[in-house]
Amino acid sequence: MTIAEIAKLADVSRAAVSRYLNNGYISEEKKERIKKVIEQTGYRPSLQAQTLRTKKSKLIGVVLPKINSETISRIVAGISFVLSQEGFQILLANTENNVEKELEYLSVFQNNNVEGIIFIATLLKKEHKQKIKQLGVPVVIIGQKVDYTSCIYHNDFLAAKQLTEIMLANGRKHIAYIGVTVKDKAAGLERKKGYQDALKTYHIAIQEEIMTESDFSMESGYEAMKDLLTRQKEIDGVFCATDFIAIGAMKYLKEKQISIPEDIQIVGIGHTKLSTIIEPTLTTAHFYYKTSGQDGAEMLLNLLKEDSKIMKEIKLGFEMIEQKSTQNKL
Repeated sequence: MTIAEIAKLADVSRAAVSRYLNNGYISEEKKERIKKVIEQTGYRPSLQAQTLRTKKSKLIGVVLPKINSETISRIVAGISFVLSQEGFQILLANTENNVEKELEYLSVFQNNNVEGIIFIATLLKKEHKQKIKQLGVPVVIIGQKVDYTSCIYHNDFLAAKQLTEIMLANGRKHIAYIGVTVKDKAAGLERKKGYQDALKTYHIAIQEEIMTESDFSMESGYEAMKDLLTRQKEIDGVFCATDFIAIGAMKYLKEKQISIPEDIQIVGIGHTKLSTIIEPTLTTAHFYYKTSGQDGAEMLLNLLKEDSKIMKEIKLGFEMIEQKSTQNKL
C-alpha cells in the first residue's frame, strides 16, 4: 500500500495524505476519509521514508548496563512510558557494564540516526565524555552526576549516611562496609563517603579492616560477608551498597546462625522486591528509579523541542524504609 493508493481510495490528493501523515493542516472531512482508509487497510508508513521527508527518525537510543536488573527495568519502564506517549520508539543496547560496548553502541546509535540518547551509566571514563561531545545529538545520563551533558542522579551520599546512622543510633559501634568500586561515583564513592561521614558524626573511628568491595550480586555479598567475619569477629552492623549485596550477606549470616538484627544489623539501598520478602525484612532506601526514567525522557524531549544545548541537572530524593533488619528488640 502506497500514499498514492491511499489517496485514490480516500478520493483526496497525495499531498493531503502526506500532510495527514506528517500532522499538517487538512480539513476535518478529508482527515476522516483518510483515517478510515488507513484503518481499513492497516497501512503503516515506512519509517525510512518518514525519516527522509522529515529528517526525524522518532527513535531514541537507550544504553543500559544490565538488562536483567530490577533497578534498570524500573528506569526503562519510566523512559518507555514517556517516550511512547510522544510517538517515539526506543532502541535498547545492553552492555553488561563493558566500557568498549558502551562506546560502540554510542557510535551505532549515531550512525542509525537516533534523535537522542539516554545513557543509564555506572562507570564513566574520559572516553565517554569525548564520545558524547562528538555525537551531535542530545544525551541525558541517568544515575551519575556529570558536568558535560544533562543528567539525573540520586542523593547517594545522604541515603548512605542516614542508613548508617540508623544502626549507630541503635548503639552499634563496629559497622562494616560492603561497597562497590569507587570508580562508580554514585553507588561506590558517594555511598562510601556517606557511610564514613555517619561514623565521624558519631565519633566512631573508621576501621579499614572491616571495609571491603564486591560487585552488585548476592553471591559477591555472601563472599564479602564471609571474608569480613574471618577478619573481624566484633562486627555488629553492616552497611551494604545495594539490596542484593545485603541479601547475599544475610544468607551467610543465617548459615552461621548469626541472628539478625540481635547480633548484627544490616542495611541496603534500592528497596527491591526481595527486601520486603526476605526474613527479616531489610532496612533500605527507596530510590525513585522509574521517576528518574520518566524525568530523563522528558528532559531529552525538551532538549529536542528547544533544539537547545543548555545542560540540565536533576537531583532526586529518596525515602527511608526501616524494616526488621535494624529493629532493636525491646
